[in-house]
Amino acid sequence: MSPERTRVDHGVLGAPVPSLPGPRLTVGIMDGRREVSGTLNGGFSVFGPGNLSGGFRAHTSDGMIVLADRDGREIARAPLVRLVGQGDATFTLSHVTIGNRFHWERAEDQTFRGDLVLKPRMDGSITVINEIAVEEYLESVISSEMKGSAPMEFLKAHAILSRSWLLSALARRKKGEETKVIIPAGGSGPGEVTRWYEREDHDLFDVCADDHCQRYQGITKIIPGKAAESVVETCGTVLTYGGEICDARYSKACGGLTETFETAWSDTQVPYLVSISDAPIRHCPVTTEEEAARWILSKPQAYCNTEDACILEDILPDFDRETTAFFRWKVEYGREQLEGIIREKSGIDLGTLQEITPLLRGPSGRIFRLRITGSKESVVVGKELEIRRWLSASHLLSSAFMVTTERGPGGEVRGFTFHGAGWGHGVGLCQIGAAVMATRGFEAEDILGHYFPGAEINKIY
Repeated sequence: MSPERTRVDHGVLGAPVPSLPGPRLTVGIMDGRREVSGTLNGGFSVFGPGNLSGGFRAHTSDGMIVLADRDGREIARAPLVRLVGQGDATFTLSHVTIGNRFHWERAEDQTFRGDLVLKPRMDGSITVINEIAVEEYLESVISSEMKGSAPMEFLKAHAILSRSWLLSALARRKKGEETKVIIPAGGSGPGEVTRWYEREDHDLFDVCADDHCQRYQGITKIIPGKAAESVVETCGTVLTYGGEICDARYSKACGGLTETFETAWSDTQVPYLVSISDAPIRHCPVTTEEEAARWILSKPQAYCNTEDACILEDILPDFDRETTAFFRWKVEYGREQLEGIIREKSGIDLGTLQEITPLLRGPSGRIFRLRITGSKESVVVGKELEIRRWLSASHLLSSAFMVTTERGPGGEVRGFTFHGAGWGHGVGLCQIGAAVMATRGFEAEDILGHYFPGAEINKIY
């Protein structure tokens, strides 16, 4: 990996400029927009028109990007437009969607460093891309995923694992190992839908800016000094296993036990992504439905089992604190309500909903094969994220749940109650647990060693 590189694009609007030390990447901020608008805060160069600043709007016409000022006067027209920031210039984008399809989804105006790239799609929409140095990108990631006021050792640990995940993903993409939505051979047929998701639809950029990859919400959430310091102190440092950079995954709260890689994604055992107790004591893995019920209905000792308002305020972004119950939670549905959700999410009319039956669980209790039985037909769904999508208007917090069925006097189904554990897929680092560990005096190396057993910490640039 070369420490420096000069970017050159031919046949597009945008002048080549020297890159900052370290690798660069492209981040998809918006995709599929018919029009975008924002403000150039400071000077931006674009080949031909010269130095630009102020408000802008963009749309497509005949496969070309049309860039205009805030009053609609055309500035440039090209198959791709790159705006290169001069000095400390930044750009602000209006109405950026965050939490896409999750219960905290909303639109924000966000400000970014680096270059602004506008690309057209065949359907006439625009893809908005931020090209930026990895180390600058990470400052935003760790203060978007969690708060920049979180404990320093936690921020350092997060910088290392986020850098590891990113560089591992970029290496796989370069080798052509990335796939889109995966439906394994023989794993999806009549009566069965098995899906998991990696970085599908990311054909024009390396990673997206939302929870699907890593949260990247620009510079507005970066607390001066602390986030940057954690990135500088860990610059070029990654987790490795067997000489390869670790595909270091993480989720918000594991619920007391972390999950294995194969529960959420491909049927591949990853030696550093195994189930561990998120506690100083050992919790036994879930192996039966009876054990799952006992585990989910209990509140065991765990680092992520915290209701300390001061700790949560320091580590969680405001919209994450809207989720007040995450270690253990409950969701109730009327039968017809859940039938409608499943029909909308799956595209399958199962008829009158009769049973929801877990078939296979991972060691944290997360279900990765679930049978849903209706009066018209029955379907088996997996893996964990697809299950969460089907059973909620947004997403269930996790697939570690047990279901109780409410029946009427004649035995007819009236509703379903889900008792659940944890928030997210549970694989790898538990963000809330790791932050709590940091408040108790654990250093970044201890935190990463706890969640990624057998992995080593190495500086690669």
